[in-house]
Amino acid sequence: MKLRWLAPMFAFAALAMQGQESVALPKPGATPPAAAAAPAVVVPVATTPPVPAGPPKMFHVDRGTKIPVSMINSISTKTAQDGEKVYLETVFPILSAGKVVIPPGSYVSGTVTNIKRPGRVKGRGEFYLRFDAITLPNGVTRDFRANVGSLDGRASEELDKTEGKIKSEGDKTGDAVKVGEVTMIGTGIGSLAGQAAGSLAKGSLIGAGAGAAAGLAMVLLTRGPDAVLAKGTTLEMVLERPLQFEEPELDFTNSMPRPSNSNGGGPLPSRRANNGLGLPGTGSRVPSHL
Repeated sequence: MKLRWLAPMFAFAALAMQGQESVALPKPGATPPAAAAAPAVVVPVATTPPVPAGPPKMFHVDRGTKIPVSMINSISTKTAQDGEKVYLETVFPILSAGKVVIPPGSYVSGTVTNIKRPGRVKGRGEFYLRFDAITLPNGVTRDFRANVGSLDGRASEELDKTEGKIKSEGDKTGDAVKVGEVTMIGTGIGSLAGQAAGSLAKGSLIGAGAGAAAGLAMVLLTRGPDAVLAKGTTLEMVLERPLQFEEPELDFTNSMPRPSNSNGGGPLPSRRANNGLGLPGTGSRVPSHL
């Protein structure tokens, strides 16, 4: 009896063991399950802070630098008014540290001030020229101040360097020539009239007096020469204070080429060279240096 009761228990235990083996052991030829992936580890990367860019390189044009320029328009004390604009252009490159900072063809603007017409008895035409701004060919502009350092060697005008005043040439010699010429003309006419009247000496004296009076009246009614800076006249301006430019401002690679705008006749001839009225009937002229 007891053996008969134990047999089912052994059978049940054997079945339980077979079930555990089927769960715990993989089947032959089966791929074992993949292991769970380990969590990713983030490793911080050291970063280098950006290096700040340094200031741009600067180029300086020192005080006292001489810059040659040429007149684009003309100015005369006969027609100009105080505050009238003058336009010029540079004609020679200005360098700083081996780099061109002011190329030829840069535009310069200025202003005429304190204009004075020449007098009829005395006094010359005169004015002051003030430089205001410069514009490089690439459009970069600077305000600045400069004095007139010298005038075109062909010009008859004079520069007072202590005051910066531009004056017309004096015409005292021309005035004397006018009086002398008219006196000689009057003397000739009086001589002819006196000869016809039978008194050559008396006619000459009367003619000379009349001619001298006419010549003096002509001088008193005529103004002296005006001060003129004609188109094409060259000047030299001297900087009163330094100019400075950053290196990127001196890139002229994309600048359009400019034709010269100051091509002109240049300074007007001296009035002294054109004096002389000439004697009637002779074709001669009285030299202006007499």
